Amino acid sequence: MTIAGQELATQIRTIPDFPIPGIQFRDITTLLKSSIGLRRAVDAMVEPFLGRHIDLVVGVESRGFIFATPVAYALNAGFVPVRKMGKLPADAIRVEYELEYGTNTLELHRDAIAPGQRVLVVDDLLATGGTAAAAVDLVSRLDGVVIGLAFLVELSDLLGRDRLVGHNVHSVVRY
Repeated sequence: MTIAGQELATQIRTIPDFPIPGIQFRDITTLLKSSIGLRRAVDAMVEPFLGRHIDLVVGVESRGFIFATPVAYALNAGFVPVRKMGKLPADAIRVEYELEYGTNTLELHRDAIAPGQRVLVVDDLLATGGTAAAAVDLVSRLDGVVIGLAFLVELSDLLGRDRLVGHNVHSVVRY
């Protein structure tokens, strides 16, 4: 973890036994309320992708939207939301994926990405990698080119990075 990541980690509150006993919940709201913390978090997520000619930043619902929009702005790219099923108004493609305890479905507008567009996938957290892998699948099905994935927090023990082999994965804070 970089010095910036170590500094940002001190602004993330840990709540033990939430939502169930044994879980150490990493609450980013304490970082988000700091103008300096938020700016440094976005800058650290953007830095590895500067000069990479990103066309679109795909943000994953819902906390991914918090970071994807300013990341897109900083990279002079467009923003595309990946939403939970039933939230997009136009024709969409979908993918079902497994969570630690159940399944979920994500959707992306069918016309959101043109073939060959260079895409950065952004979310707040990389845990088991299921959500991120699903987002990559959606981008790939529209023939977008995934340049990388950026996360504020990575829970390394959950091995989410293993589901994203072959992709440039960047996380700012690692636990």
